[in-house]
Amino acid sequence: LFIGPKSHTSAQYILQWNGAEEVQSSSGIIVSTGLGSTGWFQSILAGAMAITGEASHPLLQGFSWSDRKLQFSVREPFPSRTTGVALTFGTIEPDSPLQLGSLMPENGVIFSDGIEDDYLQFNAGCIAHIGIADIQGQLISQKGRQRI
Repeated sequence: LFIGPKSHTSAQYILQWNGAEEVQSSSGIIVSTGLGSTGWFQSILAGAMAITGEASHPLLQGFSWSDRKLQFSVREPFPSRTTGVALTFGTIEPDSPLQLGSLMPENGVIFSDGIEDDYLQFNAGCIAHIGIADIQGQLISQKGRQRI
């Protein structure tokens, strides 16, 4: 999922996760499943590692499609007097969902798989609860079923 501004502006929102809350300004948030963890999410990790000089990260090669977790990463968090950058990366598990409250008067969106035209509006007053579904999808292939 991508949660953020429809165009190249800053997203404003309140992020709640793991018992903490923070007002943030960023270019959006990426939430990844195991299936999507070798795409946009992997490129975020690679960029962060290049900046910090780290050689490896446990999630750099992605994580299993069957893992009952999601990973989130805040893109380009902006620190200011009114916005923080402490809650920028984490694991969403059944007991630690992510909640986002939009502070964007207009052009806030949530979309999946890079398909911007298929978006949900996420403007001021909207709250998104992101967690682990009770029912998992099944990917059917010629080699058999894989849990996703």
